[in-house]
Amino acid sequence: MSHYLGIDIGTFESKGVLVDSDGAVVAQASRPHRMLVPEPGFAEHRAIEDWWNDFTAISRELIERSGVAPGAIRAVGTSAIGPCMLPVDAAGEPLMNAVLYGVDTRAAKEIEELTAAIGEGVLLDRCGNALTSQAVGPKILWLKRNRPEIFAKTAKIVTSTTFLVHRLTGTFVVDHYTAANNSPVYDVGRQDWDFSLAPDLVDRALLPDSAWTTDIAGRVTARAARETGLAEGTPVIVGTVDASAEALSVGVLDPGDMMLMYGSTIFIIMVTADRVRDARLWYAPWLFPGEHASMSGLATSGTLTHWFRDTLAKELDPATAMIALAAEAETSPPGARGLVLLPYFSGERTPIHDPHAKGVLFGLNLTHTRGDIYRALLEGIACGTNHIVDTYLEAGQDPRAILAVGGGTRNRVWAQATSDVSGRTQIVREKTVGASYGDAFLAALGVGDVTKDDIRRWNPVATEVVANPANAAVYRRQDPAFRDLYRDTRGLMRQLDEPAEASP
Repeated sequence: MSHYLGIDIGTFESKGVLVDSDGAVVAQASRPHRMLVPEPGFAEHRAIEDWWNDFTAISRELIERSGVAPGAIRAVGTSAIGPCMLPVDAAGEPLMNAVLYGVDTRAAKEIEELTAAIGEGVLLDRCGNALTSQAVGPKILWLKRNRPEIFAKTAKIVTSTTFLVHRLTGTFVVDHYTAANNSPVYDVGRQDWDFSLAPDLVDRALLPDSAWTTDIAGRVTARAARETGLAEGTPVIVGTVDASAEALSVGVLDPGDMMLMYGSTIFIIMVTADRVRDARLWYAPWLFPGEHASMSGLATSGTLTHWFRDTLAKELDPATAMIALAAEAETSPPGARGLVLLPYFSGERTPIHDPHAKGVLFGLNLTHTRGDIYRALLEGIACGTNHIVDTYLEAGQDPRAILAVGGGTRNRVWAQATSDVSGRTQIVREKTVGASYGDAFLAALGVGDVTKDDIRRWNPVATEVVANPANAAVYRRQDPAFRDLYRDTRGLMRQLDEPAEASP
């Protein structure tokens, strides 16, 4: 029987699966790592320690656990957090820590300057996206200005998946879906690099070639085979960002299908019939030629639950703390007894795109408990998610199916609050392994062993989360309060940043 390896590098954890030709998971493995926050607004990973070492350890563990011979692995697929910005030398060795996706807001000044120079309308038309903390281009400009000695040594600027694929095959390549995050130097209409909007930003030679996700990027080299345990010559697909692999893993295939990923951040992908032009949303070519995707995401979601555990529940056993906190939240009624929380602990991405946004807990009194506060945190994320869903509706895109995936689907309070606030049913498939499962399927697709529709056979529907009408009145009051609280405090949030920006 043929097997397919999928490995995904996430914000706090890397996961891998070995899957057989029927879609059954024959082995799983994972490894934790840390997100580094060296100063406010920064979010980083170490490319060797957090990405490659995780990949090699997981690959070896999957082969050992499964007993599958390396030669029986038909293809390898990988995904990782994105879009990241990592300068490497000619050998592909990292020159600094990787700058992460939209949770890293260090390039706020560069975003404003590039937007003013190019124009929002032009950016939206040519790049498909407004410049936000999700865009790689402003972070490249930040690198040039703030780390000129590193920029001078840079041979390539890569994202996380490109780094892994190069480590496996020696090829520098990025999929079109990920490349579209390189605004303002990627033209979504031409689906190619275009430097006319910012001719002095970066040379073409510093960027990888672009291809489609399931194209074969190359084959496992002798060196990579020694490090990973894979057979030399095994095909490796181009791969993609973790969120898109996760979307495919739960059957997001047709226009109107929407993935709601509960992870370190909430991330949403909706396949659309045509290109969506809305500055509040992100656009990219989908994983396959001729298809379109509209994306959105909060800045902090699962990251907040980790913060809460590590800061306000230190006495709990880390192995069971999340379960205990969820149980505490269940003792608090819907609405968290009047608490409203803005989950903007790292600024916010969709739909407000405000790097100055701050976390706010509003409505406290002396009777509130930790369970109330934790429930308010989960409901705040749910309100932020509903704000995104409403943005899609305003853009003329009504999701016909919402497919939920990720660890948060196992948190009953969080998942139920998301359906209750939005009034939407969430479909949960049998396998919620996530992006690594999607990677394995994409690898099988890349070598022609499956068709796209086979993912529904590999991963059938298991259950649904349906909105509880008894909670509708509570959330009809809480959700507008959530939006009003941001509107009424955003000026103060920006003021809090002004002294730090003005200091030397």
